[in-house]
Amino acid sequence: MPDTNQNTVTNVSAGKPKVLGAIYHAPLGTALPTTVSAALNASFACVGYISEDGVTNSNSAESESLKAWGGDIVMVSQTEKNDTFAFKMIEAKNIEALKAVYGAANVSGTLSEGVTVKSNSKQNPAEAWIIDIAMSENAFKRIVIPNAMLTELEDIVYNDSEAIGYGVTLSALPYSGFDGDTHREYIQTVSA
Repeated sequence: MPDTNQNTVTNVSAGKPKVLGAIYHAPLGTALPTTVSAALNASFACVGYISEDGVTNSNSAESESLKAWGGDIVMVSQTEKNDTFAFKMIEAKNIEALKAVYGAANVSGTLSEGVTVKSNSKQNPAEAWIIDIAMSENAFKRIVIPNAMLTELEDIVYNDSEAIGYGVTLSALPYSGFDGDTHREYIQTVSA
């Protein structure tokens, strides 16, 4: 067992997508996994390939300082804590990616028979999301976001030099089933 009081090179890792899929979404309230290796509920659907930029988790707090007379800071209080996940889905013909962007109620049909996508001002419902990441040394990370809203959609660019993509930002919201946590991460080494 490595000494936790020293640097350990095997703890350094990049984050790559799992080979068969890395990001999944499902309706709010879908049963959630609590380990890296637990099978996902059948309601979770893969949104396909993600751009080479991967996923960015901004998990930042903002605070406000209270100053006393004379200028000393005597208290710091957290005023908000944002937990967002940004990534770009690049399978423009993936029905699940389209549902994630436009809402399941606004996407119908199949590729072979024709797909209809309705763009409107209706707010997409909150969903549960899973992000599976392969790390070095046979370790895996599973990020479980039980309650997230799509809060930003980048401009969709159509040209002949890049893949059509849907760059989204999800805002993770507190979830009662997680004692108010906005997301949980599970990390484990799996036998090869």
